[in-house]
Amino acid sequence: MSVLDLPLKVDLRRVHLTDEQFYQLCLGNPELNIERDAQGVLIVMPPVGGDSGSREADFIIDLGLWNRQSGLGKVFSSSTLFKLPGGGDRSPDAAWVERSRWQALTPEERQKFPPIAPDFVIELRSRTDSLPVLQDKMLEYQAAGGRLGWLLNPQDQQVEIYRLGREKEVRALPTQLFGEEVLPGFVLDLPRF
Repeated sequence: MSVLDLPLKVDLRRVHLTDEQFYQLCLGNPELNIERDAQGVLIVMPPVGGDSGSREADFIIDLGLWNRQSGLGKVFSSSTLFKLPGGGDRSPDAAWVERSRWQALTPEERQKFPPIAPDFVIELRSRTDSLPVLQDKMLEYQAAGGRLGWLLNPQDQQVEIYRLGREKEVRALPTQLFGEEVLPGFVLDLPRF
């Protein structure tokens, strides 16, 4: 399998997996990172390498430190799968949900795949990621109500910024990103990768 064949997509739209069946499929296959797009296509994501994993961890740390000081919400790692209102089940590399929206979920909803669109997401393009697949994923977050998203693209030395109700903005690296009204006071300095 070449890099161009990743991620693996399995079209199960005719099977019509219920949310519970999808949840059980994920639990029964913990070694796989499985997502489902809004059309019901299963997406098996490959693991990332050391460079991408380290960068992802740094972004989660930065977001987590800001959140610990602000106390405005909850931070999530790439192991968290969100059931988006538009029908997709997605795992961003880093995510944040505003506190009152998180607290409005029931305990059971918090324990399973939270049925909520993150207010903020970061996707980091790894060596095995297709840019169009990630761009579609960012649009899916936006369509589900995601307010701010950053698609970090080391291969092209740029970042795409997705804001609810607006066209995406593309910036060259290095750059400085601001959390705007979604993450007030959050700043991320992005060097060239």
